[in-house]
Amino acid sequence: MASDEVKKVSLAVIRRLPKYHKCLGELLQKNVERVSSQELGRILGFTASQVRQDLNNFGEFGQQGYGYNVEQLYNEIAKILGLNTEHKMVIVGAGKLGQALAGYGDFERHGFKILALFDVNPNLIGSSIRGVPVHDMKDIIYFINENEVDIAVITVPRENAQEVADTLSQTLIKGIWNFAPVEVKAGPGVIVENVHLLDGLLTLSYRMNESRLTQKLKKIHEE
Repeated sequence: MASDEVKKVSLAVIRRLPKYHKCLGELLQKNVERVSSQELGRILGFTASQVRQDLNNFGEFGQQGYGYNVEQLYNEIAKILGLNTEHKMVIVGAGKLGQALAGYGDFERHGFKILALFDVNPNLIGSSIRGVPVHDMKDIIYFINENEVDIAVITVPRENAQEVADTLSQTLIKGIWNFAPVEVKAGPGVIVENVHLLDGLLTLSYRMNESRLTQKLKKIHEE
């Protein structure tokens, strides 16, 4: 069982937890009852030592000679990630990205319920996108506080993002998931996760380039 003691865990470890959770869920679907750190690492591309170190940050889950109980570990990681509680969400910006996120079914399957989209476009306000109603941006403070919304997703243009974050900071919101191509800051007690889509693409480009250089050097050495 995981310890109740609050422990500072590195962001790198936290970012790996969803991968463990997804992998264990897939093993459950295959009726796998237990898995070793070596096998879990092989599936995820980690070393067995890395797996043990990551999971030991949250408690003693495995048994020597047995490994991990898949269902138990899956449920424990779900609790650590806060997936045992429903999170109410709104999306600010009903453009193409906002609409795409509104239609992403995996959110609700993991306990993230999208209640509404918000926009300033009069042609969108009052409509419904993927079954999610679009409200006027001027009503967002009242809506969030009245419905006890936990998370706001920002999908507005760069120049409007900080203004939206400032508005959200006047509400009871607990977290902001920002997709605008700019860092935003929020008020005290509001956690911000800035998503950098271009950074991910540039990282992919670097890795592809590195792979090409490696293959080129290998070919030169073989000649």
